[in-house]
Amino acid sequence: MNAIKALLQPRSVAVIGASRKRGKIGHEVLRNLIDFGYSGKIYPVNPNADTVRGLRCYPSVLSIGGDVDLAVVCVPAEMVPEAVTGCGRKGVRVVAVVSSGFKEIGRSDLEERVVETASRHGMRVLGPNIFGVICTPSKLNASFGPRIVRPGRIAFITQSGAIGIALMYFTILEHIGLSAVVSMGNKSDIDDSDLLEYFSEDPHTSVVLIYMEGLVRGRRFLGAAMRTSVKKPVIVIKAGRTSKGAQAASTHTGALASSFRVMLGAFNQSGVLYASSIEQAFDWARIFVEDFRPLGGNLLILTNGGGLGVLAADACDDQGVELMKPTQKLREELKKHMPYFGSVENPIDLTAVADDDAYYESVLTAVGDPDVHTVLAMYTQGPLTDPTLIAAKIIKAMKDVRLATRKPIVFCGVGGEQVERAIRLLQEAGIPAYRTPERSVSAVSVLLRYTRARARVEKKLAMLSSR
Repeated sequence: MNAIKALLQPRSVAVIGASRKRGKIGHEVLRNLIDFGYSGKIYPVNPNADTVRGLRCYPSVLSIGGDVDLAVVCVPAEMVPEAVTGCGRKGVRVVAVVSSGFKEIGRSDLEERVVETASRHGMRVLGPNIFGVICTPSKLNASFGPRIVRPGRIAFITQSGAIGIALMYFTILEHIGLSAVVSMGNKSDIDDSDLLEYFSEDPHTSVVLIYMEGLVRGRRFLGAAMRTSVKKPVIVIKAGRTSKGAQAASTHTGALASSFRVMLGAFNQSGVLYASSIEQAFDWARIFVEDFRPLGGNLLILTNGGGLGVLAADACDDQGVELMKPTQKLREELKKHMPYFGSVENPIDLTAVADDDAYYESVLTAVGDPDVHTVLAMYTQGPLTDPTLIAAKIIKAMKDVRLATRKPIVFCGVGGEQVERAIRLLQEAGIPAYRTPERSVSAVSVLLRYTRARARVEKKLAMLSSR
């Protein structure tokens, strides 16, 4: 069994340091494993307990009768080498070391002992200094993070435990689904490259999002990123891009931050999409979940508010997105769904009286036009219309036409609680929905940039393979 597969799809898990006390990390990891519905064998290991949460407890990993694929180590740092030695003798495939107190506080020697011990026994090490690992298709939550994780198609790799846990709560609030969450910590052994190679082939993952402070093996990462980005997008939030940030990173996970300019250039060469903020990264990840395939760069904007359209047009200009000039045929078709004082210039102003039927017919017309490659439907809340009804009709239009064409439909809604409900309805239906023109255009822009970057990387890989 491949080590990364054993990490994310284990047939059995041992929790070394499982505690009977609520609030202890070993207790929370075990509780999450049970409560999230993991169906494999679970082995609590604690020499001072007979049972933990109703499960038989073992004095050591060596006393477990069955095989163990994954061991989650939650004991003090000084006890970790001994625990890893026991795992090696047992034949464990991979150890996830939650414990902290290693390179991040200057104890590189202790960390090296752990890795060397594992290597002698043919084991891989995740961490140390992590909060755990989660794989929703496997119903695996071997972490002390949130117990409830929304299943989805975004794989999230994070070097920071605190940021990772906080962003997991964020994904719950924002109804963002995850295929996996992997806390990397100090990256003593398993690193981003190992995970990219796994997720590039994972049928449950559409996009990989990485929070990164530093690279250990940069050349290997860029090779893995190239091979992955031709199959699915890789988005990186790079922390430590300034001198102050780099200094903070070195004291946080022991990461050595590379020159940001050099790294950014390497990202561009390998097809990696650099996101400058957490919000932007998840906005981008959301648009890639549905595997949209725009045939070109022509964007058509539909809006019921001229001001919102103007802001979107400014954002398009800022981000290099082309606003197409509608053909005469498209103009005539769109005029049928708006009052005489509407505008068929792009952005298309359906006016404030545009109801759900007007949006349905306009989206249907736009998506059906061969010259339109992407549709951005925008809505400004007013007293004349119900945004939830409009959302329902946009979803119907997607099902009636877009599913056959795979053309992207993106929504932007500005308003109050009703607009928020409309956004949720659209997100649940697989339509990326945002709260500002700038965020929605940014998502369209990155979709087009990725399409071009993928083609460029495919060509580069073909050249390298022919040598």
